[in-house]
Amino acid sequence: MTAFATPAAFLAASRGLPQADAAARSAAIARQGELTKPTGSLGQLENIAVFMAGWQGNPLPRLDRGSAVVFAGNHGIVDRGVSAFPASVTAQMVANFEHGGAAINALSRAAGLELKIVSLDLDRPTADFTQAPAMSEGECLAAINAGAAAVADAPDLVVLGEMGIGNSTTAAALCLASFGGSASDWVGPGTGIDDEGIARKVAVVEAGVALHRDALGTPFEILRRLGGRELAAIAGAVVAARQAGVPVMLDGFICCSAVAPLAATCPDILAHCLAGHVSAEPGHSLLLERMGIEPLLSLGMRLGEASGAATATLLVRAALAVHAEMATFAEAGVSAA
Repeated sequence: MTAFATPAAFLAASRGLPQADAAARSAAIARQGELTKPTGSLGQLENIAVFMAGWQGNPLPRLDRGSAVVFAGNHGIVDRGVSAFPASVTAQMVANFEHGGAAINALSRAAGLELKIVSLDLDRPTADFTQAPAMSEGECLAAINAGAAAVADAPDLVVLGEMGIGNSTTAAALCLASFGGSASDWVGPGTGIDDEGIARKVAVVEAGVALHRDALGTPFEILRRLGGRELAAIAGAVVAARQAGVPVMLDGFICCSAVAPLAATCPDILAHCLAGHVSAEPGHSLLLERMGIEPLLSLGMRLGEASGAATATLLVRAALAVHAEMATFAEAGVSAA
Protein backbone atom coordinates (compact mmCIF):
# COMPACT_ATOMS: atom_id res chain seq x y z
CA MET A 1 0.00 0.00 0.00
CA THR A 2 1.38 3.38 -1.06
CA ALA A 3 1.75 6.26 1.37
CA PHE A 4 -0.26 9.37 0.65
CA ALA A 5 2.26 12.05 -0.32
CA THR A 6 -0.12 14.99 -0.01
CA PRO A 7 -3.62 15.75 1.29
CA ALA A 8 -4.75 15.87 -2.34
CA ALA A 9 -3.41 12.35 -2.90
CA PHE A 10 -5.35 11.12 0.13
CA LEU A 11 -8.55 12.72 -1.10
CA ALA A 12 -8.01 11.36 -4.60
CA ALA A 13 -7.54 7.86 -3.23
CA SER A 14 -10.79 8.15 -1.31
CA ARG A 15 -12.61 8.79 -4.59
CA GLY A 16 -10.87 6.38 -6.99
CA LEU A 17 -12.39 3.35 -5.32
CA PRO A 18 -11.97 -0.31 -6.30
CA GLN A 19 -15.18 -2.31 -6.09
CA ALA A 20 -15.95 -5.78 -4.79
CA ASP A 21 -15.45 -8.71 -7.18
CA ALA A 22 -18.87 -9.17 -8.79
CA ALA A 23 -18.14 -12.67 -10.05
CA ALA A 24 -17.04 -13.88 -6.62
CA ARG A 25 -20.16 -12.35 -5.06
CA SER A 26 -22.41 -14.01 -7.62
CA ALA A 27 -20.76 -17.38 -7.08
CA ALA A 28 -21.12 -17.03 -3.31
CA ILE A 29 -24.80 -16.12 -3.67
CA ALA A 30 -25.33 -19.13 -5.92
CA ARG A 31 -23.64 -21.39 -3.38
CA GLN A 32 -25.86 -20.06 -0.61
CA GLY A 33 -28.84 -21.11 -2.73
CA GLU A 34 -27.48 -24.64 -3.04
CA LEU A 35 -26.75 -25.28 0.65
CA THR A 36 -29.04 -27.55 2.66
CA LYS A 37 -31.26 -24.84 4.09
CA PRO A 38 -34.11 -22.62 2.92
CA THR A 39 -32.78 -19.61 1.02
CA GLY A 40 -32.14 -16.73 3.39
CA SER A 41 -32.67 -18.81 6.51
CA LEU A 42 -29.26 -17.92 7.95
CA GLY A 43 -29.99 -14.21 7.60
CA GLN A 44 -27.03 -11.96 8.23
CA LEU A 45 -24.62 -14.91 8.20
CA GLU A 46 -25.37 -15.35 4.52
CA ASN A 47 -24.85 -11.64 3.84
CA ILE A 48 -21.52 -11.63 5.68
CA ALA A 49 -20.24 -14.59 3.67
CA VAL A 50 -21.19 -12.91 0.39
CA PHE A 51 -19.63 -9.62 1.54
CA MET A 52 -16.36 -11.37 2.38
CA ALA A 53 -16.40 -13.28 -0.92
CA GLY A 54 -16.70 -10.07 -2.89
CA TRP A 55 -13.87 -8.28 -1.14
CA GLN A 56 -11.56 -11.29 -1.10
CA GLY A 57 -12.39 -12.14 -4.73
CA ASN A 58 -13.01 -15.71 -3.63
CA PRO A 59 -16.38 -17.54 -3.65
CA LEU A 60 -15.13 -19.47 -0.60
CA PRO A 61 -13.63 -16.68 1.53
CA ARG A 62 -11.36 -17.43 4.46
CA LEU A 63 -10.24 -15.78 7.66
CA ASP A 64 -6.79 -17.26 8.12
CA ARG A 65 -5.14 -13.93 8.90
CA GLY A 66 -7.16 -11.41 10.83
CA SER A 67 -5.61 -8.27 12.28
CA ALA A 68 -6.95 -5.99 15.03
CA VAL A 69 -5.28 -2.58 15.05
CA VAL A 70 -5.76 -0.13 17.92
CA PHE A 71 -4.46 3.40 17.33
CA ALA A 72 -3.75 5.60 20.34
CA GLY A 73 -3.46 9.38 20.55
CA ASN A 74 -3.83 12.23 23.02
CA HIS A 75 -5.99 15.35 22.77
CA GLY A 76 -5.43 18.93 23.88
CA ILE A 77 -9.12 19.42 24.63
CA VAL A 78 -8.80 17.15 27.69
CA ASP A 79 -7.74 20.30 29.58
CA ARG A 80 -11.30 21.59 29.01
CA GLY A 81 -12.71 19.05 31.48
CA VAL A 82 -14.42 16.86 28.90
CA SER A 83 -13.32 13.50 30.32
CA ALA A 84 -13.60 11.67 33.61
CA PHE A 85 -9.93 10.67 33.25
CA PRO A 86 -6.67 12.59 32.69
CA ALA A 87 -4.72 12.30 29.44
CA SER A 88 -2.07 10.19 31.21
CA VAL A 89 -4.51 7.26 31.19
CA THR A 90 -4.00 6.86 27.43
CA ALA A 91 -0.39 5.78 27.88
CA GLN A 92 -1.32 3.66 30.88
CA MET A 93 -3.91 1.80 28.84
CA VAL A 94 -1.46 1.34 25.97
CA ALA A 95 0.90 -0.30 28.47
CA ASN A 96 -1.98 -2.52 29.57
CA PHE A 97 -2.59 -3.52 25.94
CA GLU A 98 1.07 -4.30 25.48
CA HIS A 99 1.09 -6.48 28.61
CA GLY A 100 -2.02 -8.36 27.48
CA GLY A 101 -4.34 -7.19 30.26
CA ALA A 102 -7.13 -5.34 28.44
CA ALA A 103 -10.46 -6.45 27.04
CA ILE A 104 -9.14 -6.22 23.48
CA ASN A 105 -6.35 -8.65 24.32
CA ALA A 106 -8.82 -11.28 25.52
CA LEU A 107 -11.25 -10.62 22.67
CA SER A 108 -8.51 -10.71 20.02
CA ARG A 109 -7.39 -14.07 21.28
CA ALA A 110 -10.98 -15.35 21.31
CA ALA A 111 -11.54 -14.12 17.76
CA GLY A 112 -8.21 -15.40 16.44
CA LEU A 113 -6.89 -11.91 15.62
CA GLU A 114 -3.32 -10.66 15.68
CA LEU A 115 -3.33 -7.49 17.80
CA LYS A 116 -1.29 -4.45 16.85
CA ILE A 117 -1.01 -1.33 19.01
CA VAL A 118 0.05 1.85 17.21
CA SER A 119 0.88 4.77 19.54
CA LEU A 120 0.98 8.17 17.88
CA ASP A 121 3.02 10.81 19.72
CA LEU A 122 1.34 10.31 23.09
CA ASP A 123 3.73 12.80 24.65
CA ARG A 124 2.56 15.46 22.19
CA PRO A 125 -1.21 15.93 22.38
CA THR A 126 -3.08 17.61 19.57
CA ALA A 127 -3.84 21.30 20.01
CA ASP A 128 -7.02 22.42 21.72
CA PHE A 129 -9.29 22.74 18.69
CA THR A 130 -11.28 25.56 20.30
CA GLN A 131 -8.15 27.69 19.95
CA ALA A 132 -6.35 26.38 16.85
CA PRO A 133 -6.38 23.49 14.37
CA ALA A 134 -5.83 20.21 16.19
CA MET A 135 -2.98 19.28 13.84
CA SER A 136 -0.78 20.84 11.24
CA GLU A 137 -1.11 19.56 7.69
CA GLY A 138 2.07 17.52 8.13
CA GLU A 139 0.96 16.04 11.45
CA CYS A 140 -2.41 14.98 10.06
CA LEU A 141 -0.86 13.46 6.94
CA ALA A 142 1.69 11.57 9.06
CA ALA A 143 -1.13 10.10 11.16
CA ILE A 144 -3.07 9.12 8.02
CA ASN A 145 0.00 7.38 6.66
CA ALA A 146 0.60 5.60 9.97
CA GLY A 147 -2.88 4.15 9.55
CA ALA A 148 -2.18 3.09 5.97
CA ALA A 149 1.08 1.44 7.03
CA ALA A 150 -0.66 -0.55 9.76
CA VAL A 151 -2.76 -2.43 7.20
CA ALA A 152 -0.01 -2.82 4.59
CA ASP A 153 0.28 -6.58 5.21
CA ALA A 154 -3.23 -6.97 3.69
CA PRO A 155 -4.85 -9.43 6.12
CA ASP A 156 -8.08 -11.27 5.27
CA LEU A 157 -9.92 -8.85 7.59
CA VAL A 158 -8.75 -5.79 9.49
CA VAL A 159 -10.50 -4.81 12.72
CA LEU A 160 -10.04 -1.16 13.71
CA GLY A 161 -10.23 0.55 17.08
CA GLU A 162 -8.82 3.43 19.11
CA MET A 163 -7.67 4.61 22.50
CA GLY A 164 -7.44 8.27 23.47
CA ILE A 165 -8.75 10.10 26.51
CA GLY A 166 -11.00 12.92 25.32
CA ASN A 167 -11.67 11.43 21.91
CA SER A 168 -15.45 11.08 22.31
CA THR A 169 -15.50 14.89 22.26
CA THR A 170 -13.34 14.90 19.15
CA ALA A 171 -15.66 12.29 17.61
CA ALA A 172 -18.70 14.47 18.27
CA ALA A 173 -16.99 17.44 16.61
CA LEU A 174 -16.16 15.35 13.52
CA CYS A 175 -19.76 14.17 13.27
CA LEU A 176 -21.20 17.65 13.68
CA ALA A 177 -18.88 19.05 11.03
CA SER A 178 -19.66 16.16 8.68
CA PHE A 179 -23.39 15.61 9.09
CA GLY A 180 -24.71 18.72 10.81
CA GLY A 181 -27.41 18.87 13.44
CA SER A 182 -26.57 20.18 16.89
CA ALA A 183 -23.69 19.36 19.18
CA SER A 184 -26.10 17.72 21.64
CA ASP A 185 -27.07 15.23 18.92
CA TRP A 186 -23.56 13.85 18.96
CA VAL A 187 -22.26 14.39 22.51
CA GLY A 188 -22.63 11.60 25.09
CA PRO A 189 -21.16 10.55 28.43
CA GLY A 190 -18.02 8.98 26.96
CA THR A 191 -15.97 7.77 29.92
CA GLY A 192 -18.91 8.40 32.25
CA ILE A 193 -19.06 12.13 32.92
CA ASP A 194 -22.06 13.73 34.62
CA ASP A 195 -24.55 16.23 33.22
CA GLU A 196 -22.23 19.16 33.91
CA GLY A 197 -19.47 17.38 32.05
CA ILE A 198 -21.76 16.73 29.09
CA ALA A 199 -22.64 20.44 29.03
CA ARG A 200 -18.92 21.27 28.91
CA LYS A 201 -18.46 18.81 26.03
CA VAL A 202 -21.32 20.37 24.10
CA ALA A 203 -19.81 23.83 24.57
CA VAL A 204 -16.37 22.63 23.46
CA VAL A 205 -17.76 20.96 20.34
CA GLU A 206 -19.81 24.04 19.45
CA ALA A 207 -16.83 26.33 19.95
CA GLY A 208 -14.50 24.17 17.88
CA VAL A 209 -16.84 23.81 14.93
CA ALA A 210 -17.68 27.52 15.04
CA LEU A 211 -14.00 28.53 15.04
CA HIS A 212 -13.15 26.41 11.98
CA ARG A 213 -16.47 26.53 10.14
CA ASP A 214 -15.21 28.46 7.13
CA ALA A 215 -12.27 26.07 6.64
CA LEU A 216 -14.07 22.72 6.80
CA GLY A 217 -14.38 22.30 3.06
CA THR A 218 -12.73 18.89 2.67
CA PRO A 219 -12.60 15.67 4.70
CA PHE A 220 -8.88 16.24 5.23
CA GLU A 221 -9.44 19.68 6.73
CA ILE A 222 -12.19 18.37 9.02
CA LEU A 223 -9.83 15.66 10.28
CA ARG A 224 -6.92 18.08 10.61
CA ARG A 225 -8.76 20.85 12.41
CA LEU A 226 -11.10 18.86 14.67
CA GLY A 227 -9.68 15.33 14.76
CA GLY A 228 -6.99 13.43 16.57
CA ARG A 229 -3.99 11.46 15.41
CA GLU A 230 -5.61 8.11 16.15
CA LEU A 231 -8.75 9.09 14.24
CA ALA A 232 -6.79 10.35 11.24
CA ALA A 233 -4.94 7.04 11.33
CA ILE A 234 -8.22 5.12 11.21
CA ALA A 235 -9.27 7.17 8.18
CA GLY A 236 -5.96 6.37 6.51
CA ALA A 237 -6.33 2.68 7.31
CA VAL A 238 -9.86 2.57 5.85
CA VAL A 239 -8.83 4.23 2.59
CA ALA A 240 -5.68 2.12 2.24
CA ALA A 241 -7.64 -1.06 2.95
CA ARG A 242 -10.15 -0.11 0.25
CA GLN A 243 -7.36 0.46 -2.25
CA ALA A 244 -6.03 -3.03 -1.45
CA GLY A 245 -9.45 -4.70 -1.42
CA VAL A 246 -9.19 -5.62 2.26
CA PRO A 247 -12.49 -5.83 4.18
CA VAL A 248 -12.72 -3.77 7.38
CA MET A 249 -14.63 -4.22 10.64
CA LEU A 250 -15.32 -0.88 12.32
CA ASP A 251 -15.76 -0.53 16.07
CA GLY A 252 -17.94 1.97 17.94
CA PHE A 253 -18.86 5.65 17.82
CA ILE A 254 -15.34 7.04 17.97
CA CYS A 255 -13.93 4.65 15.39
CA CYS A 256 -16.83 5.33 13.02
CA SER A 257 -16.51 9.10 13.51
CA ALA A 258 -13.03 8.91 11.98
CA VAL A 259 -14.56 8.10 8.59
CA ALA A 260 -17.56 10.44 8.94
CA PRO A 261 -15.84 13.27 7.02
CA LEU A 262 -15.16 10.89 4.12
CA ALA A 263 -18.57 9.20 4.24
CA ALA A 264 -20.39 12.53 4.17
CA THR A 265 -18.91 13.38 0.78
CA CYS A 266 -18.36 9.87 -0.63
CA PRO A 267 -20.84 7.35 0.83
CA ASP A 268 -19.35 4.49 -1.22
CA ILE A 269 -16.10 4.79 0.75
CA LEU A 270 -17.55 2.37 3.32
CA ALA A 271 -18.67 -0.38 0.93
CA HIS A 272 -15.82 -2.60 2.17
CA CYS A 273 -16.68 -1.97 5.84
CA LEU A 274 -18.84 -3.82 8.34
CA ALA A 275 -20.03 -2.11 11.51
CA GLY A 276 -19.26 -4.53 14.31
CA HIS A 277 -21.84 -3.15 16.71
CA VAL A 278 -23.90 -0.16 17.75
CA SER A 279 -22.52 1.17 21.00
CA ALA A 280 -24.33 2.66 23.97
CA GLU A 281 -22.85 6.07 23.13
CA PRO A 282 -25.96 8.00 22.01
CA GLY A 283 -24.52 9.41 18.80
CA HIS A 284 -23.50 6.07 17.36
CA SER A 285 -26.90 4.89 16.15
CA LEU A 286 -27.45 8.26 14.47
CA LEU A 287 -24.02 8.12 12.85
CA LEU A 288 -24.58 4.60 11.49
CA GLU A 289 -27.92 5.73 10.11
CA ARG A 290 -26.32 8.70 8.36
CA MET A 291 -23.60 6.45 6.94
CA GLY A 292 -26.10 3.81 5.81
CA ILE A 293 -24.58 0.88 7.70
CA GLU A 294 -26.45 -1.75 9.72
CA PRO A 295 -24.54 -2.91 12.83
CA LEU A 296 -24.01 -6.62 13.35
CA LEU A 297 -24.42 -6.53 17.15
CA SER A 298 -26.17 -4.44 19.80
CA LEU A 299 -24.73 -5.42 23.17
CA GLY A 300 -24.73 -2.15 25.09
CA MET A 301 -20.93 -1.92 24.78
CA ARG A 302 -19.12 1.43 24.94
CA LEU A 303 -15.53 0.53 25.77
CA GLY A 304 -13.83 1.31 22.46
CA GLU A 305 -10.38 -0.21 21.81
CA ALA A 306 -11.92 -2.37 19.00
CA SER A 307 -13.75 -4.50 21.58
CA GLY A 308 -17.11 -4.55 19.80
CA ALA A 309 -15.51 -5.09 16.39
CA ALA A 310 -13.42 -7.98 17.68
CA THR A 311 -16.51 -9.57 19.20
CA ALA A 312 -18.33 -9.26 15.87
CA THR A 313 -15.45 -11.06 14.16
CA LEU A 314 -16.75 -14.23 15.78
CA LEU A 315 -19.86 -13.80 13.62
CA VAL A 316 -17.67 -13.55 10.54
CA ARG A 317 -16.01 -16.82 11.47
CA ALA A 318 -19.42 -18.43 11.94
CA ALA A 319 -20.62 -17.10 8.59
CA LEU A 320 -17.58 -18.39 6.73
CA ALA A 321 -17.79 -21.76 8.45
CA VAL A 322 -21.36 -22.50 7.39
CA HIS A 323 -20.70 -21.08 3.91
CA ALA A 324 -17.74 -23.40 3.32
CA GLU A 325 -18.63 -26.48 5.36
CA MET A 326 -22.35 -27.07 4.81
CA ALA A 327 -23.27 -29.68 2.22
CA THR A 328 -25.16 -28.71 -0.91
CA PHE A 329 -28.49 -30.35 -1.68
CA ALA A 330 -26.76 -32.46 -4.34
CA GLU A 331 -23.94 -33.55 -2.01
CA ALA A 332 -26.35 -34.50 0.76
CA GLY A 333 -28.89 -36.22 -1.51
CA VAL A 334 -31.59 -33.87 -0.23
CA SER A 335 -34.35 -32.60 -2.49
CA ALA A 336 -34.08 -28.88 -3.13
CA ALA A 337 -37.78 -28.50 -3.89
